[in-house]
Amino acid sequence: NIHCFGIQVLLAAAVCTKAGKAIVSRQFVEMTRTRIEGLLAAFPKLMSTGKQHTFVETDSVRYVYQPLEKLYMVLVTTKNSNILEDLETLRLFSRVIPEYCRVLEEGEISEHCFDLIFAFDEIVALGYRENVNLAQIRTFTEMDSHEEKVFRAVRETQEREANAEMRRKAKELQQARRDAERAGKKAPGFGGFGSSGMSGISPATIITDSIMEPEKPKMAPAPLRPSGPSKALKLGAKGKEVDNFVDKLKSEGENIIIPSAGKKASEASKVLQPPVNTESVHLKIEEKIVLTCGRDGGLQNMEILGMITLRVSDDKNGRIRLHINNNDKKGVQLQTHPNVDKKLFTAESLIGLKNPEKSFPVNNDVGVLKWRLQSTDESLIPLTINCWPSESGNNCDVNIEYELQDESLELNDVIVNIPVPSGVGAPVIGDIDGEYRHDSRKNILEWCLPVIDENNKSGSLEFSIAGKPNDFFPVNVSFVSRRNYSDIQVAKVTHVEGDSPVKYSIETSFVVDKYEIL
Repeated sequence: NIHCFGIQVLLAAAVCTKAGKAIVSRQFVEMTRTRIEGLLAAFPKLMSTGKQHTFVETDSVRYVYQPLEKLYMVLVTTKNSNILEDLETLRLFSRVIPEYCRVLEEGEISEHCFDLIFAFDEIVALGYRENVNLAQIRTFTEMDSHEEKVFRAVRETQEREANAEMRRKAKELQQARRDAERAGKKAPGFGGFGSSGMSGISPATIITDSIMEPEKPKMAPAPLRPSGPSKALKLGAKGKEVDNFVDKLKSEGENIIIPSAGKKASEASKVLQPPVNTESVHLKIEEKIVLTCGRDGGLQNMEILGMITLRVSDDKNGRIRLHINNNDKKGVQLQTHPNVDKKLFTAESLIGLKNPEKSFPVNNDVGVLKWRLQSTDESLIPLTINCWPSESGNNCDVNIEYELQDESLELNDVIVNIPVPSGVGAPVIGDIDGEYRHDSRKNILEWCLPVIDENNKSGSLEFSIAGKPNDFFPVNVSFVSRRNYSDIQVAKVTHVEGDSPVKYSIETSFVVDKYEIL
């Protein structure tokens, strides 16, 4: 490109609201934030009512704009720029935005602001339009690094190995404690409901994609031992690297035997699963739960939101259909994407495009089916939590128990957060299934259960601390699961023509958005 006179004609490109509030703005010359915000705030006031011109001017700048539903795509240029070229550039900017944003709303624009800025930089350099089209912009912005993919895969593998080894160690420590109890060293309890044990937990075979917390919850020692944060963590100056998770366990447990590196690697390999290799057709089944219960029982509200997301990375597999198995018996409400053939789904439980000649978008995550369940039926609660504080002089004896009502679920990394009074020391732990950690800074007792499933569907924790019954609410619960709540599955994927099967990969997650006992 030959730029005459060296004058920078395009000053900034921005997406703003009808009121002139900047959502995302890319300046192509030195310009302060105050200056660009002032220019955009002045822009709506310059437009005459009742007429939709494509540009307005002031004494110093020209605004070239295009309405985008409730927003504007605005170019701020100098007054001597070529208006015809500016309009062509504006059209390209406006076409770029739907490439990254499903809906033209403020929240969606903000969420993809960096994607848009990178794309804007491909269109304009040093104030002048580059000779690019939409396909080239898409190619330039999607270029990725093989080295980065390798690095991430290695890091994820290391995290999974650490996760698996941590759980195996926790299981060993828990078994040692149970052996000691059977030998007559059982810690005194505080009455209330009995313990059902954690003996049903399968030995650390569930590897979740969540990254472990830096500090693993601590094993329960003898009841009178304070449970504050341990200060014994030391990375000893050995001649070789020692994994952090082993050091952490050594600092927080008792009589830990550190296996040799070779043994550790071989044991970890028995329980590890390789990283998920995604196929050219990849599906995600994602569900989240919002639940609020009263402390005296009664479900105030429960909402389950689910979605199946499809990503096609090879255009040869764009014309496909998903075969859905809907085994839900809880009464969820299903809704297909507007471009999906609703009649086909209703009649045959098939998800395909209304126009079978068209293909699903390539390299885009497309939500094809979503569902919702809202209920106050207590029988639908997946995991019930009962907390029973009882005053005993100046202290409170607290019994808290869980029960898995939906035995088809397997919940991993379950953490029950119980508030405890501040400034009264650490709680004294009695009987416990699982592990615990007292966070004295946040005044929370974390009750941690690696797995809750049909073999381990109930358990309890007992502790004592100075306080009143109201001090121990609200109780919050978090977990992750690779089995979804609503039992809506993808049975197979086939081509539209010939109905031949398509190889696909799938990942399922059921997570907590909010799970609270008030």
